[in-house]
Amino acid sequence: MQTLIFRTTAPFLAALMILFSIFVTLRGHNDPGGGFIGGLIAASAFMMYGIAAGVEYVRRALYFHPISVAAFGLVLSSGSGLLSMFEAQPFMTSQWTFPTIMGVEVAISTPMFFDIGVYLVVMGSLTSIALKLEEE
Repeated sequence: MQTLIFRTTAPFLAALMILFSIFVTLRGHNDPGGGFIGGLIAASAFMMYGIAAGVEYVRRALYFHPISVAAFGLVLSSGSGLLSMFEAQPFMTSQWTFPTIMGVEVAISTPMFFDIGVYLVVMGSLTSIALKLEEE
């Protein structure tokens, strides 16, 4: 589909979808959402941009190869489960810390890093598949 309207609006829609996918991912443990659905939204944004502009523009926008992103996400999500073993707790027991950043107390947890890892795995693997299909 190479209409002028689609090619013009696709970059803006893709950027908006990526921003929304990050929002859905970060609120995932408190409300509906999480890493999986956020990764699906991000992958669909890259697919839409690839259909509109072409695969080479998506690869340039990603900066890292999608499989490398998925591998990093796998390491991040499995590493978040291993942190509990250093505290002599069962695997995947959540760990929390509350640092003060610029005067605001921020809750940082291993479930958040697990969700970010799942986000990267889903986004990287589906984007890689979509780009390969679009190339052919």
